[in-house]
Amino acid sequence: MSNDNQHRVKGRLRLSNSKLSWLLEITNSINNNSSKDVLFKILKSVLTEELHIGKFVLFTFQGTWGISLIEGLSEKSVKINIQQLESQFQSIEVLTSHKDETLSNFDVVIPVFHKDKALAYLLLADFDGEKIEVSPIIKHLRFIQTLANIIVVALENKRLNIEHIKQIAIKKELELAQKMQSLLFPRTLPKKKSIEVMAYYSPHSEVGGDYYDVIQLSNGNTALCVADVSGKGVSAAILMANFQANLRARLSITQNLKELVEHCNLKVIESANYEKFITLFIAIFNPNERSLEYLNAGHPPGMLISGKDLLNLDKGCTVLGMFDQLPEIASEKIQLKENSKLFCFSDGLSEMEDEKGICFDDNTSTYFKPTYSLEQSHAAITEKVEKVANSIGLSDDITFLLARFLG
Repeated sequence: MSNDNQHRVKGRLRLSNSKLSWLLEITNSINNNSSKDVLFKILKSVLTEELHIGKFVLFTFQGTWGISLIEGLSEKSVKINIQQLESQFQSIEVLTSHKDETLSNFDVVIPVFHKDKALAYLLLADFDGEKIEVSPIIKHLRFIQTLANIIVVALENKRLNIEHIKQIAIKKELELAQKMQSLLFPRTLPKKKSIEVMAYYSPHSEVGGDYYDVIQLSNGNTALCVADVSGKGVSAAILMANFQANLRARLSITQNLKELVEHCNLKVIESANYEKFITLFIAIFNPNERSLEYLNAGHPPGMLISGKDLLNLDKGCTVLGMFDQLPEIASEKIQLKENSKLFCFSDGLSEMEDEKGICFDDNTSTYFKPTYSLEQSHAAITEKVEKVANSIGLSDDITFLLARFLG
């Protein structure tokens, strides 16, 4: 064997050993859960030090497309449409004569696919002064593709695994929030000589931001409320749970509605730091006086049928959690006539539109009539809500509470 042949054989053997070493290093790095920066550094070393490639850019998909590795170029100078790459390149292709001027500045594109999904595009240029057709680098394109494939697919699997773990954590959080929220609502509603109550709640998502309560007070009075926290999800459920605890605790100390909302307002600020607010309608029924005192804190007005009168219960103040001091707090006490009925609800119901675009608020009296029993009103409103839910879907939580004051 001539010296030239021996030299070529030794060179090939050295390169083969180098390839095996690079593959082993990458495999070990993946097994050791190395960061993407470490893996891309290995790829860069192969391309620049071993194969002497002067310019390249690696686009990868890691939730979104972006440049993960670049050499011999500035990111600002690389103006490539990823959608164009996805639509045109399914395998290794030469780019030197490509009609796109930007792509023609590169010599080769190496796509990386996994399960028919494009994960990366490696664009190479400047093969140490050689023309692509005669460059010995052309022999190593499959090896480069293999290296890129191993790294990119490993990172994609890692990303998907992290995403899966996050989804499990979110699911557990939602389950906990749902359980927490279910504990907010009263298990039983009063149905006795002086008062009967019916209620309805349907969250728009897994965890809603609405809340209703019926609280039996030590002096025989009954507090009724509907509240709505801005936002949805776990944070809203936690804030509402905290609000319920503060509301119930304060009601055991005072039934003065002005003092009650001032206290709850500060507690909402303390919990949410002005980032969320709560609207509240609260009323206290006194069976001995046959009176209903209410306060509306930025909530849709409750409605009261007392004899032949239909009253909008809109006295109160602004929302809770936005101002250190609530301006112009007012409550109203109403002397109830026989068999008076209360209807309070969240804005999800008042703003609900049916398939014809008709807002519930425009037809409230259709469902809350003096002639209707509590059961009839509850059934009519529930039927309407479920009809809208089944036809066009609901855009918000739906909550309402009905009470009849007997005697």
